Amino acid sequence: MEKLLTIAALCLLAANAQAGEWHVDKKAKDNLITFTSEVVALTFDGTTDQVDGYIYWEGENLFEKKSQFVFEAELASFDTGIGKRNRDMRQVLSTKKWPKAVFKGGIADHHPDSTANTYTAKAKGSFSMHGVEKKIEVPVQITIADGHSIISSDFTVRLEDSKIEAPSLVAFVKMSQEVAVSVRFTMQHRHKEKDK
Repeated sequence: MEKLLTIAALCLLAANAQAGEWHVDKKAKDNLITFTSEVVALTFDGTTDQVDGYIYWEGENLFEKKSQFVFEAELASFDTGIGKRNRDMRQVLSTKKWPKAVFKGGIADHHPDSTANTYTAKAKGSFSMHGVEKKIEVPVQITIADGHSIISSDFTVRLEDSKIEAPSLVAFVKMSQEVAVSVRFTMQHRHKEKDK
């Protein structure tokens, strides 16, 4: 039994030696997710730095095979600048029941951009919010520096896709179904030397 455990551990270490892994740097000051919503003659933003996640792939080259990309945001942590609006938003999103918005997927395509160490990519997978999961594809920009990377993306979500009724701010004036989302966060690289 001891030999079997040793062999299994060696196989796991060998597999990790041929893989890449990045984790969200929760201490980074530039982590930010922003949503922008509109109603007639009014636009407002909500922001949070409460993001977590990772990117993992097998092989020595960037996102070579079996890539996994997961990130999640704490919905109750979004701040719109007005306390009542924050409370109303948490109620509309049912954050006690569904506290997070989560993307799970992979990097489907990536290629170097015109800027050094920057890649344009697509992330394909499922986005879940308010208990509803939907397949999505979003553009991603990846800027690689020494020991870390900056991930950014801009995309749109429709409230009705997550079975969320757009709230009314005043009589007969509802928020737009479409909400613009902007994501930017720093990921720390996990070096292969640590995996060996």
